[in-house]
Amino acid sequence: MRVDTNFFCTVPMPDAGDPNVPATSRRYGNDAVIECYRNLMAWAKTADALGFDTMWLTEHHFQYEGYEVLPNLIQFGQHLAAQTRQLRFGQMFNVVPQWHPLRLAEDFALADIITGGRMEFGVGRGTVPREAWALGTVVASGDNAMSAEHDRINREVFEESMEVIKLAWNNERFSYRGKHMTFPPDDVPDRGTMVHDITLIPKPLRHIDVYQPISSPETIEYVPRAGHKAVYWLSNAESQKQKWDRYAEIREEIGSPVGPGEDRCLVLNLHVGRTYEEALAKGRPGQDEFNKFLSPYGRFASYRNEDGSKVAFDHCPTVEESNREKIQIVGSIDDAVDAIGFWRELLDLEHICLFFDYPGLTREEMDEQMHLAAEEVFPRLGETLDRRPLPDLTPI
Repeated sequence: MRVDTNFFCTVPMPDAGDPNVPATSRRYGNDAVIECYRNLMAWAKTADALGFDTMWLTEHHFQYEGYEVLPNLIQFGQHLAAQTRQLRFGQMFNVVPQWHPLRLAEDFALADIITGGRMEFGVGRGTVPREAWALGTVVASGDNAMSAEHDRINREVFEESMEVIKLAWNNERFSYRGKHMTFPPDDVPDRGTMVHDITLIPKPLRHIDVYQPISSPETIEYVPRAGHKAVYWLSNAESQKQKWDRYAEIREEIGSPVGPGEDRCLVLNLHVGRTYEEALAKGRPGQDEFNKFLSPYGRFASYRNEDGSKVAFDHCPTVEESNREKIQIVGSIDDAVDAIGFWRELLDLEHICLFFDYPGLTREEMDEQMHLAAEEVFPRLGETLDRRPLPDLTPI
């Protein structure tokens, strides 16, 4: 099985899980941010040595609260690649509407060439109004008419940007005329003539897979038709199965069928201990902090009450709820084996990405999480960490 890992890129947070500390009251400076980067370097080396395929990082901006403090995943991933040997580095996700699409295309192509093809391209539409508005775009911010309009604009900009990026990567010359962007702009004089097309310099030396999260009904329909690989996270089993199967149905409809589990990845939050009690000691505070931070964005709206009814948009689940629904796992090695086995059987799972990065874990505790997963959990599943061979490209 291909096994990846994902990091939110959070600063050291020893009091994570304290119910008396609101998420919005936290404030960290540069020293804590830089320590986060040092931790990521150490964890990349651990993941590389253990055989994980890809280390995915998370883009966010202006997060003085300390939860997600890495603004440029391509730049930092390129740096990590220089310090490791085989681990790939992906973006989960580049927030495309917050980028100029041609700069994003250039930056990724350059990093992939420099690293010898060890970059993975992940894209998303964004979730945080604070950063979206400040960086020149809009994003949905709730459940109302204005938010729906912002979501529509955001989706249009995202989809046009993706068309531009693919044109730029795959054509010697290209031009684009859309609702929100035009490349090259009209009536541009240059060197005694008019500019009618553009050539991206450099272009990737290989085919670039595109990974995108699937959540909304519109995205469920878009991702397979666009030829992207699907990433799923924080969904109950019934909903997850429906979205997983719908991807395959659409691929079949458009004449590009996939095998069981192919081109789809499940992200699973995991904190494992040798006993359940040991896991709870660190896992509960970390998950509590994680949930407290993200619940206002509706990240846990897929949870269900014990009677099967829907939870509120801003639901903040307990560890017990998470374990019951197998959406996030805090437990023993046997608990982790049971949960991953459940998803493997339900989805014909071939590609899983483990999210270990609950707030509050020390560098050593995070290393232990990766070791336990690689050396204890997956062997009990009869699985090895199936790292893909690297492209036949020479790093610069």
